[in-house]
Amino acid sequence: MELEKLTEFVIELEIDEIHDEVKKALDEGEDPFEILNALSKGMDEVGRLYEEKEYYLTELVLAGEAMKEAMKALNPALAALDRSDDKVKIILATVKGDNHDIGKNILGSLLLSAGFEIYDLGMDVNENKIIEKIKETGAEIVGLSTLLTTTVDNIKDVHDALKNAGLRDKVKLIVGGASLNMDLAKKMGADDFADDAVEGVKHIKKLTEKK
Repeated sequence: MELEKLTEFVIELEIDEIHDEVKKALDEGEDPFEILNALSKGMDEVGRLYEEKEYYLTELVLAGEAMKEAMKALNPALAALDRSDDKVKIILATVKGDNHDIGKNILGSLLLSAGFEIYDLGMDVNENKIIEKIKETGAEIVGLSTLLTTTVDNIKDVHDALKNAGLRDKVKLIVGGASLNMDLAKKMGADDFADDAVEGVKHIKKLTEKK
């Protein structure tokens, strides 16, 4: 029953209480991966409600915050079990010159709950930092966000840097943001484009299946 409660806490956006509930579940001996599964079910339902237009961007942001709080309590327990070797590693970043991160942060929360290993480099990230992180982590996917039309070209900078570093064939590049569409994304050298964070998870799952 405790695990069903955690699923509900995510759906109901209980940011203030979810950390303590996760801790309580762990203290009562629940398997950390079962807890993660319960949280993931909640995020799946939030995603469904968003697609059905029953939830909007505000609710997605709040659900992302709830997941962050839950993971603060859960991450140490997951790390102790060390079953993460087979996780797909994803680097997320907002491109150089852009300081918007709501979409990226929501995507990170959704991907985390879907079982991916996330390295969030933050905002205003240059291509060299991304290349360094790929070499350090062996990440297979790079997800870039850009909201501004003036920073769209910086996606191409990342693509070119990947090529020059001999990494382009090993890494899938997916992009998102209000200033983009699929045609423009492809023009900038990206493999894929997603309209929003919920679509982003679906597209990334497809990209990892192809690998």
